[in-house]
Amino acid sequence: QVQLVESGGGLVQAGGSLRLSCAASGRTFSTYTIGWFRQAPGKEREFVAAISRGGASTRYADSVQGRSTLSRDNAKNTVYLQMNSLNPEDTAVYYCAAGPGSTARQSMRDYDYWGRGTQVTVSS
Repeated sequence: QVQLVESGGGLVQAGGSLRLSCAASGRTFSTYTIGWFRQAPGKEREFVAAISRGGASTRYADSVQGRSTLSRDNAKNTVYLQMNSLNPEDTAVYYCAAGPGSTARQSMRDYDYWGRGTQVTVSS
């Protein structure tokens, strides 16, 4: 079993940057694909980005492609989501999730473990 804790959220002005972290417990962290999802008020949870268990493969939603970078440090059991050029549409609770398999996946059904989320608010 894997427990996930997100951090790094906060209030930022449009155009700013944030680095979100997802810290995991357990010695099997390196065997999991890690994904990031977000949920804005009144909207469904949506895919943001994912990274394969080895870190060689990443996938991004069109909405963050080109201004986000996902990386992982398996020695520290942590995944990082660097987000730049933030805009108010990025305001949401951001969740990280862990799932089995070797590829970066974007469906929530592929993830078994979820964190509680971290709030990101972007002011205009």
